[in-house]
Amino acid sequence: MTRFYSNGKLLLTGEYVVLDGALSLALPTKYGQSLFVKPIEAHRILWKSKDEKGRIWFEDSFTISENRINGNNRNNPISERLIQILQETRTLNPKFLNSGYIVESHLTFSRNWGLGSSSTLLNNIANWAQVNPYQLLDKTFGGSGYDIACAQNDTAITYQLQNKNRDVNPVQFNPTFKEHLYFVYLNQKQNSRDGIANYRQAAKSNSNAILEINTITNQMIVCETISEFNLLLNTHEEIISKLIQQPTVKARLFSDFPGALKSLGAWGGDFILVSSTENPEPYFKAKGFQTIIKYQDLIL
Repeated sequence: MTRFYSNGKLLLTGEYVVLDGALSLALPTKYGQSLFVKPIEAHRILWKSKDEKGRIWFEDSFTISENRINGNNRNNPISERLIQILQETRTLNPKFLNSGYIVESHLTFSRNWGLGSSSTLLNNIANWAQVNPYQLLDKTFGGSGYDIACAQNDTAITYQLQNKNRDVNPVQFNPTFKEHLYFVYLNQKQNSRDGIANYRQAAKSNSNAILEINTITNQMIVCETISEFNLLLNTHEEIISKLIQQPTVKARLFSDFPGALKSLGAWGGDFILVSSTENPEPYFKAKGFQTIIKYQDLIL
């Protein structure tokens, strides 16, 4: 049995504007997804997907023909999406799936967390099929591709789209104040594709915003104090807030919180970054947010 593994992801700077060429800081996580593949004689794919507790959350079998992959669970959107991914993978590598397989995917994080259940799966399948994961992304989910870059890297990266090229650079990002950084899950998963569509519809002219975010990204990588870091977080939030015409997460939900807060990814759900010199757990738990993870427990 062959195992493939990909890291989860968080985008620390550049949400939305990463699509338009902003220099962004992205962090791979200690959580990720494995894909186990075992060849079999039957010309079928027997697929199981397991969650972080080892429970099967999706299962299907697929028949493989020369021109088509068919699943048993008709009208199941997960089956249909998986068929699409496998079909597009075959267009990139026609020799892919010339035999049958038993396949199991294992997540180590909750599917609701927004850490990249789709991107880690996509990268694993691309590695299995020996195809370019960014090409596969373009043919399936779309998006900037920073999540694929995180899946492949074990350190913080800067990510930038330039003239249809992806510029990925590992960077040293190890804040001296990381014991004061936390990630809080907002109890609702956001759909990245919906967030992108809303950004395209609402965003004002963003050329100046991109330059400002570029500066913030570079400054965040080298900043040495939590006060400077908090200022960068707050400035970043205000820039994106004006751009997408939505209130910041602090203004919307946590106006009385004494530290700095920043949305991560599509605004309105998933994780936020919390910077606080005092333990923020009692504050957030009192408001009904139970998933609070220390920086060093989540980030590689």
